[in-house]
Amino acid sequence: MSDPTENPHRVPAHKGRGAPGNPPGRFETLTHTREDDSWYAQETPAPRTTLEVDRARSVITRNDSPDVPFDRSLNPYRGCEHGCIYCYARPSHAYLGLSPGLDFETRLFHKPDAPRLLEQALRAPGYRCAPIALGSNTDAYQPVERGLGLSRAVLAVLRDFRHPVYIVTKSALVLRDVDILAELAGEGLVQVLVSVTSLDRDLARRMEPRATAPSRRLETIRDLARAGIPVGVLVAPVIPALTDGELEAILDAAAEAGARSAGYVLLRLPHEVRALFQDWLARHLPDRAGHVLSLLRQMHGGREYDARFGRRMRGGGPYAQLLARRFALACRRTGLDGRCMALDCARFRVPPARGDQLALF
Repeated sequence: MSDPTENPHRVPAHKGRGAPGNPPGRFETLTHTREDDSWYAQETPAPRTTLEVDRARSVITRNDSPDVPFDRSLNPYRGCEHGCIYCYARPSHAYLGLSPGLDFETRLFHKPDAPRLLEQALRAPGYRCAPIALGSNTDAYQPVERGLGLSRAVLAVLRDFRHPVYIVTKSALVLRDVDILAELAGEGLVQVLVSVTSLDRDLARRMEPRATAPSRRLETIRDLARAGIPVGVLVAPVIPALTDGELEAILDAAAEAGARSAGYVLLRLPHEVRALFQDWLARHLPDRAGHVLSLLRQMHGGREYDARFGRRMRGGGPYAQLLARRFALACRRTGLDGRCMALDCARFRVPPARGDQLALF
């Protein structure tokens, strides 16, 4: 028998987890198979989350992608306990010799030196200020942040340097830091985008088992807006024949809650994510699986995914054009701006370091 993740009727998914197993990463030279010896049918214990230290020597990651409005990002964590089955970041765990499946959700890494390394980078003589995206690869406000507080410490550094920051999150935990966010907002230095995939609570629970419920995400938008923090909604990912019908409803609900801007991203299935998502469809929505994948192929030139810039986040062809048109019309009707807010880079300053003498008159 092949790996159990390839057989939707063999291995039950663990409650609260997105992936049912640990398929090998693309760099592995050895693979494992299971044999049906009648023992496997018995229930296996649910995997527990473990946390390890990532001794990164730098924390600002650069990119030259024309698809995103930032050229640098900071991720306090590797792996994400939210367990979103469609997460495009899952393949990054393969670089660690781990599986993009359950390992990505359960074997997490944190960067305790992130605030110090960030301050060090911002003090470098050659540093030129531009917005940083906090948590662009994995959610900076995933559950372990509640105890570790790394994202809050990073925000405190950015506030001290008057440095602009974009935040994308699925978590209501971002409200914990409303005090720092309000300070940044007062100087045009922050925008928060709350990601909403579906308003269907049951569907969201199955796709994003440990992320904040959709209704609570809308409340998060409302609370951020009331605090004077620029907030938008990111409809991501848009999954054809599954969540695309909710596009207008999500934008309506977000606008009513106080969102000022909106964006959307088409489902992305790079590397190992493709098989994981196909397995998830076969388990949870077998009657729709063929339709979903067929529409994806129509938007990606016959494949489930096209990694080229300009295509990977929007797709191409008539169906993709229809999605773009629907999004534009809904934004116009609701008054949402379809672009990221321009943040103020002119306020950047390097504060005195500890032990520095104060400037004399």
